[in-house]
Amino acid sequence: MTDQAVDTDGVRLSGHEVAQDHFLGRTRELKELRADIERAGLDTISGRKAPRARVLLIAGRPGSGRTALAEELVRQVAGRYPDGVLRARLGEPDGTPVPVEDAARELLGALELPAPAGAAEDELTEALRTALAERRTLLLLDDAAGAEQVDALLPDAPDCLVVAVSKGPLTGIADVRPCTVGGLDTKSAVELLTRYTGSVRITVDPRSAESLVEACHGHPTALVLAGGWLAARPKAAVSDLAKRLNTATDDGTDGTPTARVFRYVYDELPGQAARILRLLALAPAGLADPHTASALAGCSVAAARATLDELAALGLLRTLESPLPQYEVPGCLHPLLRALAESQERPAELQLARARMLERTVRLLQSCRAITETDSPQAREKLSAMPREVRFPTPRAAADWLCVRRPALLASARLAVADGELDTLARRLMSQLVRAMVAHEGTQAAAADLYRVHRLVLDVAERRGLPREKAAALLNLGDVDAQTGRTRDALARYRSALDAGRRANDPYATSRAMESVGGAYQELEDYDRAADWFGRALADRLARGEREQAARLYGRIATAHTYAGRYGEGLRNWRAAVVGYRKGGDVAAHARALSELARVQEYAGRFEESLRTCQEAVEWARRAEDVRLQAALQLRLADTLEHLGDPAAARLHRAAAERMLVEEAPEDDTRVEQDREACEIRSTSSED
Repeated sequence: MTDQAVDTDGVRLSGHEVAQDHFLGRTRELKELRADIERAGLDTISGRKAPRARVLLIAGRPGSGRTALAEELVRQVAGRYPDGVLRARLGEPDGTPVPVEDAARELLGALELPAPAGAAEDELTEALRTALAERRTLLLLDDAAGAEQVDALLPDAPDCLVVAVSKGPLTGIADVRPCTVGGLDTKSAVELLTRYTGSVRITVDPRSAESLVEACHGHPTALVLAGGWLAARPKAAVSDLAKRLNTATDDGTDGTPTARVFRYVYDELPGQAARILRLLALAPAGLADPHTASALAGCSVAAARATLDELAALGLLRTLESPLPQYEVPGCLHPLLRALAESQERPAELQLARARMLERTVRLLQSCRAITETDSPQAREKLSAMPREVRFPTPRAAADWLCVRRPALLASARLAVADGELDTLARRLMSQLVRAMVAHEGTQAAAADLYRVHRLVLDVAERRGLPREKAAALLNLGDVDAQTGRTRDALARYRSALDAGRRANDPYATSRAMESVGGAYQELEDYDRAADWFGRALADRLARGEREQAARLYGRIATAHTYAGRYGEGLRNWRAAVVGYRKGGDVAAHARALSELARVQEYAGRFEESLRTCQEAVEWARRAEDVRLQAALQLRLADTLEHLGDPAAARLHRAAAERMLVEEAPEDDTRVEQDREACEIRSTSSED
């Protein structure tokens, strides 16, 4: 989603040596569309203010130039919409509709607004409508599969304009202004050919050029393919191609001009180029790079790159603007390529090509992650053992590749899972994709994509009966749900993960799930159940001798009791945590546990005990070299001394805390306040 033109239909194409930025023809259509913007809608005529944005529909078959027309209209009227232009593509090249939640998420991202990972479609579309309600924005929705997609994204803002591009009518959306796109007029079509052939070949034989345009029915994509074929053969006459197309017999294609020209161009390709082209029907999301083509066809990366460039010069592929070589299969050619692949390749060969492509993707993801771990001798050794063509020279190069190929990588995972026959490869792919994203982007930044991948992992685990992987996926999904405020959804996932972990006899998943259930209950302020579930997890850890984890769980139990106002139970459990950390030799954790113990003693009114504990915690924090914790403890000492009636000493401790903060990181003082409020009191109790 960008503010630059994205053409999917053939009039304004890139990747050729000829200049093609000037828009051709469509004068009548543009005039009608601009008039429709000015024309009053049905609501205005009836005296009501339009409750939603005006919708203009540009309808036509893929490859008819419908997207180029929409982009030109947007260019001409964008100045009327000061809040900018937003774009979303609602269909994949193979015709698969893009989920509305994905489109809404991309649009919110373009607005630099939050889109919580795992949020439902209704939540995201409502957030989008709210964001656009007070804006004057132009929204281009390309390749819409149906009215439901467009309707879900319509802004409740009469000052916005929506330009939708679709194959057919959008029945169900009120007051849609349709514009049907056909072939180009003869003059514009001849000019399009001229851009490829040069003016001389057209000038010397204008009748043949017009005959070729007629054979192509003025269809932009057919003309681009014909022009690319002629450009690659400078000695070929325009008349020869026109005659061959006019006399061509039915070859099993769908009979459209694009199909006839495509088949003629395809039949003259060298064998390897033809095979690479038809196998690109398997490219995820219609996006290919040299590695994809190399793996699909089983050839070298260099040979694949050269072939892709040749195919792009012929108009069979579209070269994308990207820091890395990347190509797109035009949507109008995808069904033709798929039919060729299915008719000329055996099913086993297609499956093998898919497997090679997935295996190459796994290797690239492994290398992408490994380049971030160069401090590890084992990682360096593993990286050096990889083939040179899948290694990245720098972490930055790996991050760029991951960013550029992100849509294709997510589509690869989605298609691998949908295939159902390559689940082992699919599981490896998803595992490496998650690790690479976390390594380069971090868990929070990649949360939305990780959530999608974890859902795919869950699908495979359920289909294959893999309880261990099911538990892991449910825990990961539950964590994202919990982080984004969907606590009850998280609780349900954690309970399901517990069941799966028990079936798998996986002690880690079982303990982790029990602790997560407790955390969800604590967030829901059901402290009794929270303490109970933390206790179950504690018993499990103690039974396996995991003392460090047990100490941490004592702290979580103490926190739940403290929130409930049961300070006596809180103190007992914090003391147990202190003992556990001391025996484990974790100095920093020991200091933090003493800090929390002092806090609860203060809540319980035991100020003298709190003072002594806090002083002990300061000493341990000093040993741990945790300056911020020392500063927080100095502030707590000051509060306690004030309760004990010693304001002078309290001022000294506050001054000491301020000096520590200035020396450490003055720009991040909020962390001390966060530490002070880490265990805020939400209820009170007389229990001691």
